[in-house]
Amino acid sequence: MSDQAMQAIRVYQYGNEEVLQLESIPVPVPKDNEVLIRVHYAGIVPVDYKIRNGWMHARFPQTFPYIPGTIMSGVIDTVGSAVSEFKAGDRVFGSVKGAYAEYAIAEPKELVHMPDRLSLKEAATIRGGADTAWKALFSEGELGAGQTVLIHAAAGGVGHFAVQLAKWKGATVIGTASTGNIDYIQSLGADQVIDYTTTAFESVVHNVDLVVDAVGGTTEDHSWSVIKQGGRLVALTQLPSKEKAKAFNVTATFNTKFPTHANLEQLAQLIADGTIKAEINTVYSLADVKQAHKQCEGKRGRGRILLELFTIK
Repeated sequence: MSDQAMQAIRVYQYGNEEVLQLESIPVPVPKDNEVLIRVHYAGIVPVDYKIRNGWMHARFPQTFPYIPGTIMSGVIDTVGSAVSEFKAGDRVFGSVKGAYAEYAIAEPKELVHMPDRLSLKEAATIRGGADTAWKALFSEGELGAGQTVLIHAAAGGVGHFAVQLAKWKGATVIGTASTGNIDYIQSLGADQVIDYTTTAFESVVHNVDLVVDAVGGTTEDHSWSVIKQGGRLVALTQLPSKEKAKAFNVTATFNTKFPTHANLEQLAQLIADGTIKAEINTVYSLADVKQAHKQCEGKRGRGRILLELFTIK
């Protein structure tokens, strides 16, 4: 650790949002094969509060105290002696060790250079948002032009990207959303939007090639019957039922494939070019991280939630 101090969130035990503590701690020092990043925006995603609650201890065990978060955008401050891919001053997005801090450590393989026209705020929505949509549609879902996809929670942090990416690919897009988000999903290019508060989607949707399910539970239960024989379901919140998949002759997957580095570069360029748009719901300060987690855990709202740590004038 260096003599320089930084603000960071640390967690000393599993629990609700009250375990998120704002502290001043030393800035970490990168190893030879690492870089130190000055974090400008950190993305808040559901896995963050699931880890914080201890619900994912078996998969992601934590050593206390830990700094939450992995998703960020920022500017490289220092590079290790063995790093040649990046230099100080480069704008990057990707994954780090502890994103809820003013400075964080990353390995070069976890980072992507940012196109000139991409803002740091937009870049912070790619990992855990746009890349998850890409994975669900293309890496897992194998969606192609002329096919039809049903996207649940189409206004969410993943769903709003999925709608736009599916249209970009040339697919027919059906989305489910609450009443207040119908016009929004239509504005993204969806061919059909179903208000799940008033209409059972399974009564009006039939023979789709792919379902992207970011809800789970009864939504998944009701999705099997709308998929054509040999179609696909990609689940983003829970392991899909193997029994139901077999009974309906559907390929069902969960988190087995991920976008490549080239896919991430393409996503960044699509956003920089304005081909797809990142919807940002709320930007919180580091001091308001508890409120940010409460909002994320509420599972309602449009677009992504971010923490702002530094800004560029």
